[in-house]
Amino acid sequence: MKALFVSCTLKKSPEPSNTEALGRVVAEELQGRGVEVEHVRLVDLDVPPGVVTDLGEGDAWPRVHERLLDARILVVLTPTWLGRPSSVAQRMLERMDAMISEEGADGVPVAYSRVAGVVVTGNEDGAHHVISEISGALADIGYTIPGQAWTYWNQGPGPGPDYVQTGHGHEWARETGRLMAHNLHAVASALEARPVPAPGS
Repeated sequence: MKALFVSCTLKKSPEPSNTEALGRVVAEELQGRGVEVEHVRLVDLDVPPGVVTDLGEGDAWPRVHERLLDARILVVLTPTWLGRPSSVAQRMLERMDAMISEEGADGVPVAYSRVAGVVVTGNEDGAHHVISEISGALADIGYTIPGQAWTYWNQGPGPGPDYVQTGHGHEWARETGRLMAHNLHAVASALEARPVPAPGS
């Protein structure tokens, strides 16, 4: 089983990402369950805006799309800015919109029988709003969202240290991240054994 972690940080490599630091907790738990994990930092790629899978020459999204279809589990990682998902996360969802109308040879929408979860960090509140926006969009696309398939960390209102600069709230965020991995793996395994059939069948 494979999992794809798509980082929607605004920071280009090799700058460290707080959201990816928390995401590693989830990745390590999945790896402990035998899941092969791959990471993509979207801001490092040339992904222009659009709502189709392939915009032609220079578009890096088709390769990300291939990785999405190769993975049973998708984990979206995003910071919180102005109480909302990052602009990179929004662009990712817009590009994934095309998957709503894509079907496999068996007539099953390509996102069916795949599961997804969300990892969020930020200095101020808004994590539940961000989780709801991304989870809702992924459900529209066809992903199954298991119960408690998210984890987050925030420092609280106002400016303050980043996730990697403090131990505040780490125990809870990590424990929730490990539970997230458990639920993602459990539901993905169930759907792998008994996939969602084509609509109308």
